[in-house]
Amino acid sequence: MGFINNIVTSIAPIFIATSPVTSYADQIYSIHRTRSSAGFSLDIPLIMLVASILKIFYWFGAHFSTSLLIQALLTILVHTVLLHVALANRLAPTAHIPFQPAAALKRPYDFWQWRPTRPYWAFVSYFTLALLVLHVLLSSTSVFIPYTDALGVIALTVEATLPLPQLLANYQRRGCRGFRPSVIANWIVGDTFKMWFFFASEAGEVPWAFKLCGIFQATCDLGLGLQWFVWRDGPDGVAAVAEKELRSPPPERAGEAFEMLKGTPGYGEKGTIGVGTDLGDGAGSWERRGI
Repeated sequence: MGFINNIVTSIAPIFIATSPVTSYADQIYSIHRTRSSAGFSLDIPLIMLVASILKIFYWFGAHFSTSLLIQALLTILVHTVLLHVALANRLAPTAHIPFQPAAALKRPYDFWQWRPTRPYWAFVSYFTLALLVLHVLLSSTSVFIPYTDALGVIALTVEATLPLPQLLANYQRRGCRGFRPSVIANWIVGDTFKMWFFFASEAGEVPWAFKLCGIFQATCDLGLGLQWFVWRDGPDGVAAVAEKELRSPPPERAGEAFEMLKGTPGYGEKGTIGVGTDLGDGAGSWERRGI
């Protein structure tokens, strides 16, 4: 057991430090390839950027494991790219996929639901600048250590909520389409290494705040894995509805609609009703010529 423990504690720091790249590279590529970030929660980059920026300032007071510091730096880089790609490939404001739930509830001042991209980068920049100013002002005072400890608790609490937006989005859609299984798998594997490393490390190397928040996050990640196992991409037919051409019903199904049109003002005038054409696709569908 001691031999296995030594191997894990040796490998885990490398895995933890590089986990932002291994976890999100496939998600970034998928969004870029499909030109759509539908199904991916923009709250994930928000949570990870805020938590990682806070953790960097926390390190100056706690001096925790170097692998966790490198992880925070890489997380900022990776999630900056992820946020850029996700914003560049959002659906149009009026786009709505049938049978999907309505848009998310409005937040105060439309926080993190803005249509322009500039407010997202402005928030991250001002947030970092405010922390930098506070760091400079407090670094030589007696409250610096308690201040950084508070930053650490906030950072880890925020990071622990990472899976919650995606859990909620998946539950509302009864499916995980748009959220890569590779991300879920990396989260669960990463949690396994992280928990082992946290509890096997020497006393003081990993603060208890990391351990407690890590346990909560690991539980939520297992919930995401269960959602994917049960629902996968969601109900049949919903996944591809946005990619298919919307067609009118066959003429025999539209008979009642034509009967209802008779006698209405403008019926029969030029350009009012098109002519149906059988598409010959074997599905009984037809297409209306230009009106």
